[in-house]
Amino acid sequence: MLEQLINLADVEARARSMVRPADWDYIAGGAEDELTLDWNIAAFRRIRLRPRVLVDVSRRDLTTTLFGRRIALPLLIAPTSHQRMVHPDAEFATARAAAAHGIISVFGTGAHYAIDEIAAHGGGGPLWFQLYCYASREVVTRHIRRAEQAGCEAIVVTVDGGHYHARRERNLRNGWSIPADVELRNLLGVGLPEHLIASDGYPAFLAAVPALPPTWDDIGWLRSLTRLPLLLKGIMTVEDACRAVDAGVDGLIISNHGGRQIDGTEASIEVLPAIAAAVGGRTTLLLDSGIRRGTDVLKALALGANAVLIGRPPLWGLAAGGEAGVHRVVAILRDELETAMIQLGRPTIASIDRSLVVLPS
Repeated sequence: MLEQLINLADVEARARSMVRPADWDYIAGGAEDELTLDWNIAAFRRIRLRPRVLVDVSRRDLTTTLFGRRIALPLLIAPTSHQRMVHPDAEFATARAAAAHGIISVFGTGAHYAIDEIAAHGGGGPLWFQLYCYASREVVTRHIRRAEQAGCEAIVVTVDGGHYHARRERNLRNGWSIPADVELRNLLGVGLPEHLIASDGYPAFLAAVPALPPTWDDIGWLRSLTRLPLLLKGIMTVEDACRAVDAGVDGLIISNHGGRQIDGTEASIEVLPAIAAAVGGRTTLLLDSGIRRGTDVLKALALGANAVLIGRPPLWGLAAGGEAGVHRVVAILRDELETAMIQLGRPTIASIDRSLVVLPS
């Protein structure tokens, strides 16, 4: 059945039919008018490709290296919350599919299963931990120590306002809240008021957990807290990119949170070229928001990204078929990527450069 899904739009349609409407709106929706949500995808469509011919593409190499880890594709699974609302295996299934493909999966604070559980039952693939900074520095420290002990290979700090409730109007109309069978096990055992869960459930627990959105003053402290590579997720300007690199972070994820936090921002791919020109030689650059085709991956690499992350598509796959569905999503993108590399005369990831694309005038 899953083989009948030939592109990510097919997977999305299958997933939508299998998820409760209010939960689907949580996954699919963005902030306010959802302009940025649409622009993320439309911006990729406006970038055109320049094929080169008579190139020997009989042997292809889709591998790349991030922080010393060689991965089979320049593709990572982005952190997404509440995966259990679409499938009971949740992050276990997502991690196993990523491991089978030899790519990195990123799980974080909003996961149903704790990061050490995912490490034990997720297929043994490389993991990164995404961090929201809750409450005190002691709580943040416990999160990072748990991730280190679980074998995570990098820490990703979300910096783009994910600590605050955004105006996602679909959720407001639906009165959406975390489904009763969804837990947030990374928030347990780190010093937060867990007694509220037993009496009033996770919504009351989260309402009582004070957010601690990081500031620039915190970045140096976070950098000193771990020897793991430290990445900031949510960078959208050259100014912030330069300041982050000067602060000693190891990588940046160019991201507008999939259009979920603030509406009206530029698409992630639109700001990538300027950021890459400013700091690309000094740090690792990743990008998320709007990846729907293998050619989108190529466009991001050509404009300066070392790799990309996908967020909603793995959730679609999870809803459509559990671990096999996530596997199908990655397989589709891999096939599209390799086909495009052949047709464009780019046999290796290293051969992809700025001359591959034409930006809109």
